[in-house]
Amino acid sequence: MFVITRTMSEATYFILAALLDGPLHGYGIIKRAGEQSDGRVRPAVGTLYGALDRMAAGGLIAVDREEVVDGRPRRYFRVTDDGVAAVTKEAARMAAAASLVRLRPVHP
Repeated sequence: MFVITRTMSEATYFILAALLDGPLHGYGIIKRAGEQSDGRVRPAVGTLYGALDRMAAGGLIAVDREEVVDGRPRRYFRVTDDGVAAVTKEAARMAAAASLVRLRPVHP
């Protein structure tokens, strides 16, 4: 099982979040991550595939299928159970950290 030993990067978080609704190819991941992050996360293609390779090696995602579109191969990725657990754990960590600030009275 994958264990997070440090804070997950924002890009990794939104890439995994993008895949929670089902498999996507690279451009679909870039588009959904951008939408979900209000435009903060829009990895370049080379950066995205490096991140996808690292996440696949870590067991967070897997290749779902490959197809050829207009003569070019297109790989679709899906989040694994370990990936769902990791992104869920990170969401809970961020929510707990945010609540420390949001629930604290403000003293000017």
